[in-house]
Amino acid sequence: MQTLAAMAAPLDGSEALSGLLEAARSGDLAAFEILMRRHERLVLATALRLLGRMEDAQDASQEVFLRLYRNLAKVAGTENLPGWLYRVTVNVCHDVRRRHPEVTLSGDLPEFVSTAADPQQAAAEHERRRALEMSLRLLSEKERAALVLRDLEGLPTEEVAAILGTSQATVRSQIFKARIKMRDFVERYFRRRV
Repeated sequence: MQTLAAMAAPLDGSEALSGLLEAARSGDLAAFEILMRRHERLVLATALRLLGRMEDAQDASQEVFLRLYRNLAKVAGTENLPGWLYRVTVNVCHDVRRRHPEVTLSGDLPEFVSTAADPQQAAAEHERRRALEMSLRLLSEKERAALVLRDLEGLPTEEVAAILGTSQATVRSQIFKARIKMRDFVERYFRRRV
């Protein structure tokens, strides 16, 4: 049996994650907490991109980890955990939006911090980021989920399709439509600003 210190070491291999999952399934709360800490950024960032408000994203993240705890036995293997977490995050965010239709993407998306030395360049980068965030708000829930998972989280189309329970062709179509909507909005946004 691995020690908790060994399990808390950086996770490069699936062996450490497997040990954490096994310990958590056996009721080890410290192992579950380590699992949670290792994946909280993934879940929170995805929820924030889908919901747009930090408070809602934090609530959704809490619900995701509650579901993980209740369903540890159902998470088959270590390679399935991130996909399972993405799928549950998308579902929880969908539930939040359905229960609270007034939840809309507000201005709570993470503030962009520029690494540019030139203040004009930093301001231009900030403005581009703001336009992109605003355009994200125009997308349907399905388009936003597909785009967030594929373009922002960097998941392959096949995995996005599995998470969303749809075909790869549908995911590609949703992403294509989302990108066109976003591009058109950004173009109109900057034309009005000139």
